Formats: sequence, C-alpha cells, structure tokens
Amino acid sequence: MKIVIADSYLVPQRQRLEADLPEDASVHWHTPGDVGVIDDLRDADVFVGSRFTPEMATAARRLRLVHVNGAGTDKVAFDSLGPDVLVANTFNHEQSIAEYVAGAAVMLRRHLPEQDRALRTGRWATPGYDRTIGQSSSLHGARVGFVGFGHIGRSSWNLLRAFGVEGAAVTGSGSVDAAAEGLTWAGDTNRLEQLMTESEVVVVCAPLTERTVGMIGAAELRALGPAGVLINVGRGPLVAEAALYEALSTGGIAAAAIDVWYRYPDATGYGSPSDMPFHTLPNVLMTPHVSGVTTNTFAARAADIADNIGRLARGEPLRNVV
Repeated sequence: MKIVIADSYLVPQRQRLEADLPEDASVHWHTPGDVGVIDDLRDADVFVGSRFTPEMATAARRLRLVHVNGAGTDKVAFDSLGPDVLVANTFNHEQSIAEYVAGAAVMLRRHLPEQDRALRTGRWATPGYDRTIGQSSSLHGARVGFVGFGHIGRSSWNLLRAFGVEGAAVTGSGSVDAAAEGLTWAGDTNRLEQLMTESEVVVVCAPLTERTVGMIGAAELRALGPAGVLINVGRGPLVAEAALYEALSTGGIAAAAIDVWYRYPDATGYGSPSDMPFHTLPNVLMTPHVSGVTTNTFAARAADIADNIGRLARGEPLRNVV
C-alpha cells in the first residue's frame, strides 16, 4: 500500500504515524504544494493532506482514500474524485481549542495584554497607581454565550464551567438540551441578539455556510456592548470584518480574541490576515489559527489516520467518512 503525505502538521508525528500503519505501507512525504506530489500520486492508494486539487485527482488513478488531517474538507475537489474514492476527516482539537477559549477569556477580562505592554515600557497600569484605570473583572460569575454548540462549544463550556460562569447557546437547529448541558437556556439563531445582549463573553464556533456568513454584524456587536468580549474560533467571516474593526476601535466592545481570519498567507507564511488594521488595536489578541494546534491534537489525529488506513487495508468500514 502506497501512502502519500503532504501535511506539515504531521511531520512532528511522523514516527508515531508510521509505526501504526500496516506493515506493507510505503510512505512518501512531501511539503504542501510540492509539485513532485503529482508524480507520486500516480500509483498511490492513499493521500493524506488538507488540499486535494483536480490536477491531483487526475493523476491519482489508483487512489482509494483522501484523508484530511483535520475537520475541514473545503479544499478537497470532490467533483474530481472517482466514485470509489473515500474522503475522511478527523477532529480531536476540541480540548485544545477549549483551553484557548478559557485562556483568552481570562486574559481579556483581566486586561493582561494591555498590562504586559505597559509594564514593558516601565508603566504600572493598575488602579493602584492610575486612578483612571478601572478594576478588571474575573471570569467567575460571568455570562458566556455560545454561537454554535458542537464539539468545540461543548468542550469549551465544560471547561469554563469550572470558573463558575453561566452559559447559553444558539445553534442553527436550536436542538440543544439546555438542562442536560447545564446551560441557562438554548435556542436557535433567531435568539442571537438576545444571546449577545445577555452575554459578557461570546464564543463564536458555528460552522461557516452561506447562511452564517456575517451572522454577527454591527447590530449584534452593539448588543454585546462596551464591556463585552468576543472570541472567534469558528471561521473569520462569521463575524462581519468591518463591523468588528469598528466596534473594537471605537469601544463598541471591550476586546476580542481572533484566531480565524478573513485572508490567509501564501506558502511562505506571510500575509495580512485582514483588510482592516486589527494589528494597530491594543484590545485584540491576534493568533494565526492555532487554537487547536498542539501536540495533543495532532498525536490523536495521527492515530486516527493510521487507524483508518489500517481499516482500509483490512476491508473494514472507515470512521469519519465525509
């Protein structure tokens, strides 16, 4: 069985992954975008990577499985795949993302980024030395709203509950059982403005679809208000780009942690994440889509991928088939 892997995130897990593959596996590693991957795909049985183009599909005539190293399959050219080619994905990022959410919520509620920057200049930015500075708020007792409540939202909520917060959620289907989840209430997205109004911290983790693009705009950010904190670990376009910048730059909301963006870099890893100058704002925690990027996440994903390849070799049903 020939396996072609083009995924940088799996390189640190190479030894673990290869040890769990079938004994007859021949593994060929490439960097994403490597033109040589086309030739290697001509007799490959399995491709592992986040991007699978029509050109790759044309070359890969023996292919049986495309396995994405993550949840998103939006970069897979499904229309170009043969009818017998399976596509599978893997998750295992929810606990790492939940830790990011909890950490960001504490940092932004406590104004830690601003205090860090001030102290680096010698200024002690505390109300003990500057009476114009108000006391920060702990997370205990805060009201947290979830826009989306899948495995990421649920894991984040389970972790945040240890801080003594209250929670509510809106989802597309409105099918979340609030009592069973320990939430104050849950509903569909028709109650989004209510959620924003009642919440002090809003965690955005909904899926991106035609219906959800820009679902949080100027009106919703006004409802969150000048003391509110927004944490986006879903997809950038769920929140209207210009409206978010306006709210942050004018004090419409207190702060935001943004891990998912409106533009992504080229292969060099350089590129502005937005048309708006978020980098000039002191009340934004900017991270490069890393909320789920931990050793724990990718060790578990490598195990999932190896398990599915073993299932393919044995003729058993695969898990997480898309």
